[in-house]
Amino acid sequence: MLALLAPAAARADEGMWLPLLLKQLNEADMQRKGLKLTAEDIYSVNRGSLKDAVVQFGGGCTGEIVSNEGLMLTNHHCGYGQIQQHSSVENDYLTNGYWAMTREQELPNPGLTATFIVRMEDVTGQVLQGIPAGMAEAERERTVQQRSAQVAQKAVEGTHYRAFVRPMFGGNEYYLFVTEVFEDIRLVGAPPSSIGKFGGDTDNWAWPRHTGDFSIFRIYAGPDNKPAPYSTSNKPYQPRHYLPISLGGVQPGDFTLVFGFPGRTTEYLTSWGVDEVYAASDPARVKVRDAKLRILDEDMKASDKVRIQYAAKYASLANYWKKWIGEMRGLKRLNATARKQQQEQQFRAWVAAGDATRQAAYGQILDQLEQQYRLVRPYVLARDYTTEAALGVELVAYANSLQNLIDLIQNKAPQAELATAIGKARTGTSNFFRNYSAPTDQKVAAALLPLYTDGTPAELLPDYVKNLRKQNANAAAWTRFAADLYTRSKLTSNESAQKVLDELAKGNAQPLLQDPAYQLASAVVSTYRSKVLPVYSTATDQITLLQRTYMAGLRQWQPERKFYPDANSTLRVAYGQVAGYEPADGVQYEYYTTLDGIMEKADPTNPEFEVPPRLAELYQNKDFGPYAVNGTVPVAFTATNHTTGGNSGSPVINGRGELIGINFDRNWEGTMSDIMYDPDRVRNITLDVRYMLFVVDKYAGAGHLVKEMKLVNVPGQAGSASGASDQKIKKQKVKVKRKKAEAN
Repeated sequence: MLALLAPAAARADEGMWLPLLLKQLNEADMQRKGLKLTAEDIYSVNRGSLKDAVVQFGGGCTGEIVSNEGLMLTNHHCGYGQIQQHSSVENDYLTNGYWAMTREQELPNPGLTATFIVRMEDVTGQVLQGIPAGMAEAERERTVQQRSAQVAQKAVEGTHYRAFVRPMFGGNEYYLFVTEVFEDIRLVGAPPSSIGKFGGDTDNWAWPRHTGDFSIFRIYAGPDNKPAPYSTSNKPYQPRHYLPISLGGVQPGDFTLVFGFPGRTTEYLTSWGVDEVYAASDPARVKVRDAKLRILDEDMKASDKVRIQYAAKYASLANYWKKWIGEMRGLKRLNATARKQQQEQQFRAWVAAGDATRQAAYGQILDQLEQQYRLVRPYVLARDYTTEAALGVELVAYANSLQNLIDLIQNKAPQAELATAIGKARTGTSNFFRNYSAPTDQKVAAALLPLYTDGTPAELLPDYVKNLRKQNANAAAWTRFAADLYTRSKLTSNESAQKVLDELAKGNAQPLLQDPAYQLASAVVSTYRSKVLPVYSTATDQITLLQRTYMAGLRQWQPERKFYPDANSTLRVAYGQVAGYEPADGVQYEYYTTLDGIMEKADPTNPEFEVPPRLAELYQNKDFGPYAVNGTVPVAFTATNHTTGGNSGSPVINGRGELIGINFDRNWEGTMSDIMYDPDRVRNITLDVRYMLFVVDKYAGAGHLVKEMKLVNVPGQAGSASGASDQKIKKQKVKVKRKKAEAN
C-alpha cells in the first residue's frame, strides 16, 4: 500500500518554470547543475537581467537581443513569413538569402512585433476572490475574464505598457504579465534556404541535424527609446540587457538554460485525454495534412511562383504534421495511456484513504472526466475534420471569411459600418490572392473534401455535404466536382472576388449567396456551429472544470513535488544539460554535428540537401575564421531542456549567462514531451552560435554585424574562459548514461 500511494517521481530536467518563482523552486538545483548566476540575474524587475534580452517574436516564436543597438536573433523558420513577403521571382530572398549591409537596407515588416516582459505578478487572490467552487464554468469564465481585464488595465494605467492575465494549473492560479511591445521590426539578414532550411522536411524534427536555422532582425524605437510605429526617423532600440556570445563551445554535462515563450503543453492530462490525442485527433490531422502536403509539394516543384506563394504555408503545415507522427510513436513507446491509468489508480487509492472532505472533493472526479471524454470524442473528430479538411481548402476558408458581410447586409447595418467592413475585406482579399493558386487549391479540394465527408461522423455532417457524398462516390467524381466548383465560383481570383465585393458594397448579397463556394462554406460552418460546437463546448467546459479540480487534487496528493504550470505562451525557463541520447536499441547519437556532416549529406539532385557553392568553397579551403574546432565548424548540439512550439528561436544560455546557441527544434523521438516527458530521449536541438557567426561573417561577408555583438571566450584570446579542453570536440561516441528519475 505504501508503494501504491507513493507520489510519482519528478523526472530530471523536466519543466517549464515561471521566472518569478525560480528563487524558491529552482535556483539551488540549477546551481548544482552548473549555473553560476542567481535567480535575480535571470529575472529581475529592479535591474537589467536575462529576461530583458528575450522577446516574444511575433505571436509564436522567441527572439533574443545580442547588441546594444537592438540586434535580434531568431530562427530562419520564425522569420520565414517575413522573408517570403519580401521575396519575388525577381528577388528571391528565400532561395538566395538577404543581408543588409547598411541600416538603410534593413527591411520593415508591417504587423510584426517584439514583446518584452516588464514584470510578472501572482494575482490569484484578485481574480478568484469570492468565486464559489460550484459556479458553472461559463459563468466562472466570464467573471474571471472581467476581473482579469480589470487587473490588467489597472496595472498599466497611465503608461505605454500593455498587460494581460493568464491562468496557471488549470485555473487554480492566475498571473499578471506587464509587457512592452515594439512595432518597428526590420529584417537584417537571412541565409539562403539551402542553409536556413538545409535538410528540409526530411530532417525536420530529426537528429542528427545540420540546419543553419537563424535569421536576424533589429528592433527600432522612437527618440525616447519607447515603442513607436515604423518611421524612417526611428532609432535602433537600446535594451536594458543584451546577451554576450560565447565561442567557448559545449561539452556533455554542461549546464544549459532555454528562455522563451513555449506555446502549449498538456502534461497533466488524464488517460482519456491522452487516448483522445493518440487514437483520434492526431491520426485524423495527420491523414488530412499528408494528402494536402503531397499536392502542394508537387505544384511547388513545378512552379517557382507557386513555390514562393506556398513556401510559408507548406512549412507551417509540414511542421506539425511530422510532429504529430512522432508524438503518436512516442506515446505508444511510453505506453502513456497505461501509465496515466496507473497514476489514476494511485490517486483513487489516496482519495479512498482520506477523510470525508477529501472524498467529497475528489471521489467522483475521475469517473466524471471519463464520462465527458467519451461524450466528446465524435465531436473532436468533427472539429478536426472541419478545421483541417473542409476549411483546409483555401477557397472554402476564404468564402467563409465573407460571412460577416452577409450578416451586416441582412441585419441592415449602417452604411458606414458596412463600408468599413468592405474596406477591410478588400485588403484581406488582395493579401489572400497574393499567395494563392486556384489550380493548386482545386487539387487540394478534390483530395480533402472526401476526407471530410468520410471522417466526420455522419450525424454531424451537413445535409448539403451528405448529398455531395452520394453524388461523388469515388476519387474521379470528386475531381470532377472540384473542377466544376472552381469554374463556377467567382471567388477564385482577386479580380472576380473584388467584383463580388463591389456588389456587397451596394447592399446586394445575391452574388455571394449564389456562389457555390460560399454555399459549401456556409453549409459546413453553419452545421458545425449548430450541431458540433454546442456539445463540444459544453463538454470541454466540463472537462476544464473537472481538470482544474483534478489538478488541485494532484497537488494536494503530492505536496513535496515541484509542479510547473503547462505552457501557455508565457515567459518560461527550462534548464538541463548537454547530452546525446540512444534513440533505439543498439543506436547511439552524439551530442553535436559539424560542417563535415553537411558536406556528407550534400546532394545536388535533391533540393533539400543542396549546398551553396560559397559554403563548399569555404569548406574546401578550411576558411573558418575563429569559429573552427579541430578543423571543422560546429553546427548544432542537443541537450535535455524541456521545450515545445514557441520555444523556436529561444536563446540557449550557458551557466555564465552567455549565448551558446539558438533553440530550433526537438528530436522526433521526444515530440511526445508536450504530454509526457522522457528523460532518456527528450532532447532540444540547438544551433551552435559558432555556425551562425561563421555564416554571417565568412559566408555572407556581413562582418559588421558580428562586430556589433559582444564575443567572449574567444579561442586564443587573453583571459579566455575556454581552455583547450573546452574547445576540443572529441571524436568518440558519447554514450548517455540513463539515470533513474529522482524526486525533487
